[in-house]
Amino acid sequence: MDIRVEAKPIQEVECDAMVVVGFEGQPPQGAAADQIKDLYDSGEFSGKSLEISVLHRPNGLKAKRLVLAGGGKRDRFDSAELRKISGAALRSLKPKGVRGIALALDDPFRAPEFAAAAVEGAMLADLEADRYKTDPKKNEKQVAWFAVLGASESAVSRGRVVAESQNFTRNLANEPSNVLTPTQLAERAREMAAQQGLECEVLDQDRMRQLGMGALLGVAQGSAEPPALIIVRYKPANPSTQDHLGLVGKGVTFDTGGISIKPAEGMEKMRYDMAGGAAVLGAMRAIAQLKPSVRVTALVPAVENMPGSRAQRPGDIVTTLNGKTVEVLNTDAEGRLILIDTLTYAQRLGCTHLVDAATLTGAIVVALGAVNAGVFTNNDAFAAKLMTAAKTEGEKMWRMPMDEEYKEALKTPFADLQNIGGRPAGSVTAAMFLRDFVGDTPWIHLDIAGTAWLDDPKPYMAKGASGIGVRTFVQLAESW
Repeated sequence: MDIRVEAKPIQEVECDAMVVVGFEGQPPQGAAADQIKDLYDSGEFSGKSLEISVLHRPNGLKAKRLVLAGGGKRDRFDSAELRKISGAALRSLKPKGVRGIALALDDPFRAPEFAAAAVEGAMLADLEADRYKTDPKKNEKQVAWFAVLGASESAVSRGRVVAESQNFTRNLANEPSNVLTPTQLAERAREMAAQQGLECEVLDQDRMRQLGMGALLGVAQGSAEPPALIIVRYKPANPSTQDHLGLVGKGVTFDTGGISIKPAEGMEKMRYDMAGGAAVLGAMRAIAQLKPSVRVTALVPAVENMPGSRAQRPGDIVTTLNGKTVEVLNTDAEGRLILIDTLTYAQRLGCTHLVDAATLTGAIVVALGAVNAGVFTNNDAFAAKLMTAAKTEGEKMWRMPMDEEYKEALKTPFADLQNIGGRPAGSVTAAMFLRDFVGDTPWIHLDIAGTAWLDDPKPYMAKGASGIGVRTFVQLAESW
């Protein structure tokens, strides 16, 4: 889909659909005002969030349709709401064979963040998870172009870059695991890095063994697919700080649970257990183009967790990269095992601030559902920066507790730590386990298990991977 800036006034724009935002109790003024008022007066359109109504052959416009998109209450309207509205409008028009869509915004909402969000919403909405469908008609109804009236080129360009990168992440996480093995994920990372001018290094199994990554290798040993530790580096030409941001993403390309095997129902979704890894790679794709002034390194430990004859057993004790020992009581608590060796290695590479993203626990889904990602940290100031970035980008996140008492659940007489803390506060004890391997380095853990996958389509996004984290990570780096 082509993304454009349209400089003509709304009355002169020729398109299949012109989208305007209508608020509750406040019909938009200007073109086709009488027809719009009739829709409000009849109750056919009220302006509630994501409501869509279409006027054919609107008065005073060259557009074939005028599309009213509900913005909710005007005083609560922000760029995050516009992102959803833009997507909902596109997804409602796309099946109707609409080829060209333009979006007109009132003057108060023409700031760069609104234009960028409008582009992001449209591009995210346009992605379908139908790559492997063979229906020859699936591409017949495609939107050819989307334009924002009166926007700046830079804002539209930023929106395009971020949306393309989030869609890159979504496509990775949507891939079936027979296609996207750890080796193939590493190859996709290499290709992306080469295209964007980033450095990429991949540590193989032998190198991990030489370094002493016993926790990561323990998870991988049950699979015929070898593990890979993917490292992608962005180095600004003129860094404004000595800080070095490390983005670590869990990359379990399929998770059976290992010997502690998962129930069969729903296991097919465990292809998205690498959504955290996909998110940090997508963020790096955007960072390479937007060029923030802080150094950023992404690390993705990529493994399969399988119950093969050589698989890790409950009760095994592994020695981690930093020398601590872990008793593995549950092999389905594997994400934290691959993350601890990677977090240690990130510090050895000089990362001064760490953020990890992982589909880590079912407990976070119980706590926060599919609305918010869980945020855990050892540094309040760093967490405040990330939460500000997330709010700016419309990615909902909620700060979770990390009281010292929770660590009691990880004690074992046989090793330094055990890898689970029982059912109570499962997402918190998982985060406490990770915290033991970062020391005093400012660190944030994002548990995205409930938000990385849409079980049902939204009005503004198809079913499947959501790509959460990409926009927040990009904003965090840009605002450093």
